[in-house]
Amino acid sequence: MKKIEAIIKPFKLDEVKEALQEIGLQGITVTEAKGFGRQKGHTELYRGAEYVVDFLPKVKLEIVLADAQVEQAIETIQNAARTGKIGDGKIFVLPVEQAIRIRTGETDEAAI
Repeated sequence: MKKIEAIIKPFKLDEVKEALQEIGLQGITVTEAKGFGRQKGHTELYRGAEYVVDFLPKVKLEIVLADAQVEQAIETIQNAARTGKIGDGKIFVLPVEQAIRIRTGETDEAAI
């Protein structure tokens, strides 16, 4: 099993969610986040004063899935989240040692 963590632009969330549902993935955890990478924020003008916005709004998706689904999920997220502009985000893939469904006690792939 693997855990995919994807940091994407907030307005791409619905598109990514729908694309993942089309390939049969069901469980997704979404967290609002703030951060910056190479773009290092930007400046905005508010009431005539310029100020720097260091942290940009992002959305973090977390998905735990079987090893066989990982490549398809990564490709789906990339295609749905890509705008071609700086700040599109990142995808991280981590190993998952164990998963347990609390309600039924099912473990590992049966739990996801």
